[in-house]
Amino acid sequence: MLKQVIDLFEILDKPSVDGYEVEKYFRSETDIEDIFVNRISGEKGSTDFIRVTIPGKNGRKNGGDAPTLGIVGRLGGIGARPEVTGFVSDGDGALAALAAGLKLGIMHKNGDILEGDVIVSTHICPDAPTRPHKPVPFMGSPVDIQEMNDVEVIDEMDCILSIDTTKGNYIITNKGIAISPTVKDGYILKVSEDLLNIMMRVTGKLPNVFALSQQDITPYGNGLYHLNSILQPAIATGAPVVGVAVSTEVPVAGCATGATHITDVELAARYAVETAKDYTEGKCKFYDEEEFEKIIALYGDMKRFQTKGNA
Repeated sequence: MLKQVIDLFEILDKPSVDGYEVEKYFRSETDIEDIFVNRISGEKGSTDFIRVTIPGKNGRKNGGDAPTLGIVGRLGGIGARPEVTGFVSDGDGALAALAAGLKLGIMHKNGDILEGDVIVSTHICPDAPTRPHKPVPFMGSPVDIQEMNDVEVIDEMDCILSIDTTKGNYIITNKGIAISPTVKDGYILKVSEDLLNIMMRVTGKLPNVFALSQQDITPYGNGLYHLNSILQPAIATGAPVVGVAVSTEVPVAGCATGATHITDVELAARYAVETAKDYTEGKCKFYDEEEFEKIIALYGDMKRFQTKGNA
C-alpha cells in the first residue's frame, strides 16, 4: 500500500489542500460514490471533515446485515502553518485512514468487494494551532473534540479503529504500530486476540500493545491526564473502540515536521484494511460479548466515564 500512502502524502503536504481536493482524488481513483465533505469553523480556524463509505456485498448500504467497521483518523491537524512549514507528525492518523479508504475503494472498483461496509472518517486542516504539553507539544485543532466526534463517529459504525500518531510520550517505545486494549462503554477490556493475530500477519513480528489508564478514556476538558486523543472516539459511542498508534521509540512532537515514516503509516493503513476484511466477514471480534455482559452484571454500568463527571 505504499503507493496509496505516498500519493496521498503528496496531496496532503500542501498549504492549500482541503477536503474537496481529497474528495476529487478519491472519485478519480475509485468508484465510490458516498463521499461526504463538511467544512466546520471554530475560534481558531476551520477544518474539512471527510467521510468515505465503501459498500460491502452484504453490507447495510446494499440491504444486507454484515457488520460495519469504522476507521477514524484522529488528529489535530496535518499542518501547523505558519508556525511550522510542511506536513506534521500529527497528520499520520489522517494519512493512514485515508490510505486505507483509498485502497479499499480501489479494491471495490477492481471487484474485490468486502462482505460488509467500511466507513472512513477524518479531517483535513493544514494550519492547525499547537498547545503546550509534556514531554513534547501537542497539536491543537480549530474545533473541539466534541465537534470531531459528532462528525467522525456515527451510529452505523459497529466497531471502530481509531488511528492516531502517538509519539509524544514515554508509554510506547516501539517504532511502527501498536494497538490498545478494547474500550467500550467506559470499560478498558482485554486485548482482542483476533486483532493481535492480524497484527502479527501484517507486521511479521510479535504484536505491540500500549497501556491505557482510566483517564485516557475520559473526555478531554475534564482536567485529567490523557495520553492523547486516540481513544476519544470511545466517549461518543457504545461500539467497541481500539486505538491503532503510529509510534516511535523516542518522544516526537505532534507538530514536528520530517517525522512521518511512510513505512509505519503504511503498516497502520494495511492493518486497518486487513481488519476490515476479517471483521466484516465475522472472523474477528473486538471483544467477548458474553464476558462483557457478565462484567456489567457483576460491576454495573461504567458509562459515567464517557462524560466529564461531576462538576
